[in-house]
Amino acid sequence: MHEGHRQRMLERLEKAEDTLDEHELLEILLYNAIPRKNTNEIAHRLLSSFGSLGAIFRAGTEQLMAVGGVGESTAAYLRCIGLFYEKMEFGDDDLPSAFSYNSFSQYLLAHFKDAAHEYVEFYALDSSDRIKYHVRYTSSEADKVSVAPEDVSRFFASCRPSAVIVVHNHLCNSSSPSSSDDLFTEQVQMFCVLNGAEFYDHIIVSSAGLYSYHLERRLDTIKQVYNTGIFGAKLKS
Repeated sequence: MHEGHRQRMLERLEKAEDTLDEHELLEILLYNAIPRKNTNEIAHRLLSSFGSLGAIFRAGTEQLMAVGGVGESTAAYLRCIGLFYEKMEFGDDDLPSAFSYNSFSQYLLAHFKDAAHEYVEFYALDSSDRIKYHVRYTSSEADKVSVAPEDVSRFFASCRPSAVIVVHNHLCNSSSPSSSDDLFTEQVQMFCVLNGAEFYDHIIVSSAGLYSYHLERRLDTIKQVYNTGIFGAKLKS
């Protein structure tokens, strides 16, 4: 069954490549790494986890291996392709290579324009403010999203970012943060402190526009409370 399906997909690639969707292109690419399994399901899981082809090829091997069906050799295969992209300075989406509020804001508005689910995305930056890659989290409920602490820990441990930007979207027409958003921002700040990374911003995207904790100066207040100074208190017996 798989062989017949694969042959039909290869024929489409040869004769009607314009009809192939992103997940189908990824499915075909994975034939080389996974010769005897259904790569269609794995392609869907990768795109659901990372949000775009570009994000998949920017991901590290540990992030890739966290996706069901992706083993060490498949992760290494995808990472090698990602490194070729980086060497050629080529990408498949409009994610700016280096962070600036103007270009990143324009990217986010387009990135979430047609989103039908709520997502949380973590963006890892290096010491030169280059965006290394990002990872997406979602849930089974369209209007709710949460991130497990172990997933956040894995993100920091595997990519060791110099700085982090967190983004999530509201399906309603308001980008104003909720009390849950405030709590989440505080928790991310604590993770950044514990992992030696600078927390650049938590940005909320909706059809009404963007809300930036940094630009609204609310992140400064959070950092004053949740910073390395809290570990410097003297204990009394």
